[in-house]
Amino acid sequence: MTTIVTPEWVKDAVFYQIFPDRFARSEAVPKPTNLEPWNSPPTPYGFKGGDLMGVVEHLDYLADLGISAIYFTPIFQSASNHRYHTHDYYRVDPILGTNDTLRLLLDEAHRRGIRVVLDGVFNHASRGFFQFNHLLECGEHSPYIDWFTVEQFPVNAYDRRAKKPNYKCWWNLPALPKFNTDTPAVREFIWGVAEHWVQFGIDGWRLDVPAEIDDDTFWQEFRRRVKRINPEAYIVGEIWEPAQRWLQGDQFDAVMNYVFARATIGFFGGKTLTGLRHGPFALDAHDAAAFAQAITASLSLYDWQVTLAQLNLLGSHDTARFLSIVGEDRTALKLATLFQMTMPGAPCIYYGDELGLTGGPEPASRGTIPWERLDTLKDDTWHYIRDAIALRKRIPALRRGLFTVVHAQGDVFAFTRTLDGTKALVVFNAGQAAASVALPVDGLREVVFGQPEQVSFAGGSVSLGLPGRSGIVVM
Repeated sequence: MTTIVTPEWVKDAVFYQIFPDRFARSEAVPKPTNLEPWNSPPTPYGFKGGDLMGVVEHLDYLADLGISAIYFTPIFQSASNHRYHTHDYYRVDPILGTNDTLRLLLDEAHRRGIRVVLDGVFNHASRGFFQFNHLLECGEHSPYIDWFTVEQFPVNAYDRRAKKPNYKCWWNLPALPKFNTDTPAVREFIWGVAEHWVQFGIDGWRLDVPAEIDDDTFWQEFRRRVKRINPEAYIVGEIWEPAQRWLQGDQFDAVMNYVFARATIGFFGGKTLTGLRHGPFALDAHDAAAFAQAITASLSLYDWQVTLAQLNLLGSHDTARFLSIVGEDRTALKLATLFQMTMPGAPCIYYGDELGLTGGPEPASRGTIPWERLDTLKDDTWHYIRDAIALRKRIPALRRGLFTVVHAQGDVFAFTRTLDGTKALVVFNAGQAAASVALPVDGLREVVFGQPEQVSFAGGSVSLGLPGRSGIVVM
């Protein structure tokens, strides 16, 4: 049986997801014409001109917030603003900068103790990818014919009889031809890309739609190649549902924990849900008992080392913004973030959520940060999130401690995290009305986060008066 080992640094990390075109734009990076105004609403195809130097110039902002790892959506040369249409896997997109800009970003991030994880789009390429472009030009005479799966020549983006492209592509989108990963040269190409950028200095890969490469041996070799260069490189897959198949210690370290996200939104935002979906999934409101059941079930899915490395997110570029899903209820965002910061797994903030950005499904969820209004946007929500991050970083039990539910009734949910004799009690009241609760947890002495209406310690238990819509941490 495989001994499961996941990167140690991830268990202590707080991630921040950046969509590069929309985070920050630097005057130091030359720009093409026809960019959309920075603060105009995002569109499916328009470019805002965000770049990697813009990220470098805002690393101190991220460090001040408490961020210790960045996950970037794709940065390689592409003809789409999201860059999932990869043209060249070895070149940073010119609108974002150059490979030297990435080198500077890595050096400056690492100097601040911030790791960098890139998005690996290995299921499909683009029509601009050299080998597919060669196939378009040369048809059945191309030596790259086996890099893709063509059902009929000439290659055609729309077969009138089949009413779809006559080559395999992701979700029948002609711009995204699917790699034929049964071809040895394709496998070696992808593994080589993965190795190259880890050698360059990135700290891991987020894998786009990896389940669509339905081949355990492919991902097992991917892991061997990456870990041989850097055993602490993080490999996290985009899987929206339980993912035991890929988390046995021989493929991925973790997945994007959308299961966690849906349950969390359902409890903390359940009273103000707007009906927006979370990606492809509908959201249901949860009381504390249902929430406890969902969270306990999710924590039982994987080995503890995997659980500690899960990427615990609330939203991403593929979902509506958290605040839009919950009717712009700032308290729901605060409590959900405190829950993120006190749970097993690495929390991940979607860029701008901490500043109150809103937006429905893509492209609306991929708006820009209005940096000129930063002082105004850094309100009590921002400071609450920064304080919750600092709490996690200060208390090892909140990062690595064992998790136990101690109360789940009505709107009140409580659990402990225990590590090396240190115990933290985390209590939430998701309801509007104040609540009182007595919990049989001994060894506690003080409130370290939040403001209960009353607190007392006696007889091996703690009694709390909880304001409505509050979170309390006691140690």
